[in-house]
Amino acid sequence: MPTKKMDFKSGQYVVYPTQGVGKLLRIEEQTIGDQKIKMMVIDFERNHMTLRVPLDRAELSGLRPLTSIKKMDEAIASAKGKAGAKRMIWARRAAQYEENINSGDPMKLAEVVRDLQRRTANDTMTFSARQLYLRALERMAQEFAVLHKMDLDAASDKIEDILGIPKEIDLNALEEDEDGEESEDDEE
Repeated sequence: MPTKKMDFKSGQYVVYPTQGVGKLLRIEEQTIGDQKIKMMVIDFERNHMTLRVPLDRAELSGLRPLTSIKKMDEAIASAKGKAGAKRMIWARRAAQYEENINSGDPMKLAEVVRDLQRRTANDTMTFSARQLYLRALERMAQEFAVLHKMDLDAASDKIEDILGIPKEIDLNALEEDEDGEESEDDEE
């Protein structure tokens, strides 16, 4: 199956699925063993990390250019919808949310944000649900921030404003079950 060659240039922002948005610093040649390999050097400033990805494995690794503003707007609009089915146990849903976050796909990130966002100031959220929500929102906001030339906090606030998430919510509010463990509040 032929694949289209992705054209990456130094200085451009890219998305690596498990890390989020990074800046391609350069493409350099490294000798590993007796082979010369072209490596993409990507800086993830927020994570204080530099990643080297072999150029010929970039597509396979999921590395991609930033999405378009139109596709990001579509993803955010999809996060306004009704939350998906919550009939599976929390551990399975959490694993699915984790997989969606690590996909780097704006539509899948929006799905997590949609399913886990609180609709009113009185809604409570478990610690693990809150962490997943914040990670998905941050990944979306990273790309949104670069696309709209704003900082990450402003991008997060803008996305939450678009979604109508109340500002006065207590992010530390947790709900516990009788055993003292977190439980996920299942609304139908």
